[in-house]
Amino acid sequence: MVDLHGQYLKIKDEIDAGIQAVIDGSAFINGPAVKVFRENLSRYMGGTHVIPCANGTDALQIALMALGLKPGDEIIVPAFTYVSSAEVIGLLGLKPVMVDVDPRTFNVTADNIRKALTPASKAIIPVHLFGQSCDMEPILELAEANGLYVIEDNAQALGAEYTFSDGRKAMTGTMGTIGCTSFFPSKNLGCYGDGGAIFCQDEELASRIAMIANHGQKVKYHHSVIGCNSRLDTIQAAVLNAKLPHLDEYSRARQEAAKYYSSRLRALDPAGEFFLTPYEQENSTHVYHQYTLKIRGGRRDGLKSFLAERGIPSMIYYPLPLQEQEAFRGIASAAGTLDHARECADSVLSLPMHTELTHDIQDAVLAGIKAYFGL
Repeated sequence: MVDLHGQYLKIKDEIDAGIQAVIDGSAFINGPAVKVFRENLSRYMGGTHVIPCANGTDALQIALMALGLKPGDEIIVPAFTYVSSAEVIGLLGLKPVMVDVDPRTFNVTADNIRKALTPASKAIIPVHLFGQSCDMEPILELAEANGLYVIEDNAQALGAEYTFSDGRKAMTGTMGTIGCTSFFPSKNLGCYGDGGAIFCQDEELASRIAMIANHGQKVKYHHSVIGCNSRLDTIQAAVLNAKLPHLDEYSRARQEAAKYYSSRLRALDPAGEFFLTPYEQENSTHVYHQYTLKIRGGRRDGLKSFLAERGIPSMIYYPLPLQEQEAFRGIASAAGTLDHARECADSVLSLPMHTELTHDIQDAVLAGIKAYFGL
């Protein structure tokens, strides 16, 4: 599904030099590379404040901790997403309210969020799933009208750009109250272990976020609030510093691979009888963290098994929507039927997608799909 070693070999000298510099300096915690990465990523993201942390889940948890929420406050989250987006809500004694998603983009919409609003609603977590932005303009307008915080889960769409109706452009992760991302190795910008970051335009809030991530302290041994210990390892920062200048190049490689997949898959099944290729909305670029098909007619699992027998990897993200996860029974509620989330869970299949894909590899994947459907 990914080729991290092949990607490494292309920038081996940069990676090795960065890691060696950390070892030579022996500042393994909060070393110079962390500060450099924070500044580099802030510049890439258009000047927003950046607070590095230990992983993407911590980023979401710290974001919620920084907003002064109270137990029982309702946080609206899509039902079709990775568990961490809702897990942190329950962990903090808040109430996850799950809403349906757009069946084409897999993302939460303002219309579905509106159905979930109650007097207890305090925040929205839009997840930019698989690599393209939620339609943020109506979500932000709805949030402003109802006094809601917006915490963007940008773990899968770092580098994507959203265009507002007036032509203004913004990077995903910089539009809401707080943005969160992950540097898990398979992400579009991935380190060689765990890592994450939090984005915030407001300087005072950014300072509070940084304090919470550092045991609730601004001055060592003086703890103002209950915090946690969440920091980006210096070696991982060195890896990310080497890879960040290549992020746009990585995005283009993914986009080209997606274009190749889509053109040939649509030629195989022009009417969409057997599968639907990813939908690209006009107001967002798509950086293709995943290339995800919707398989029709209940044949998804059969296709996955068929491909596996031929040594072709594929993945199901995610086979069980959040409303059906045992962990959320008794602590979450659902707004509406969540039919699209259930349908997505039953039909999605992601094909190999990474920066080192060749047409030969993609042709082997396409040949497997063609053989299974008899096209």
